[in-house]
Formats: sequence, C-alpha cells, structure tokens
Amino acid sequence: PPGTRIIYERKFLMECRNSPVAKTPPSHLPDIPGVTSPSVEELKLENHHVQSCEEKVSAAGEEEQFDMDI
Repeated sequence: PPGTRIIYERKFLMECRNSPVAKTPPSHLPDIPGVTSPSVEELKLENHHVQSCEEKVSAAGEEEQFDMDI
C-alpha cells in the first residue's frame, strides 16, 4: 500500500540512542547465552583481556597507544 513507509531523519535516530529505553534490554527476552546474554566463552575472553591489559599497564608504567588482539 502506498504511503505506509516511515522515514526517519538521521538526527532523530542519533538522538534516540541516548534514550534510557534504548539502553535497557526488553524484560521479556529469554536468556540465551551468546545471543541475548554473553556466552561463557565471551565472558572468559573479556576477563582475560582485562587482566592482560592491567598487566601491561603495571609492567610498562603506562598503557600502549594501540592494543592489537591476534
């Protein structure tokens, strides 16, 4: 049907991302690891990355400008 497409301006969409509603997940979503919540592997990887960054900072005295994960 003609005239049913909704077109949003970029400025409006950029403002929507700051809304509190956009920062909280819907309450009725099921808990699916890796989809609606971080998987166990992702949590372990993130924890390991944080620890390795802390070790680099304490060893070097300051954080490197660029950090590459290989």
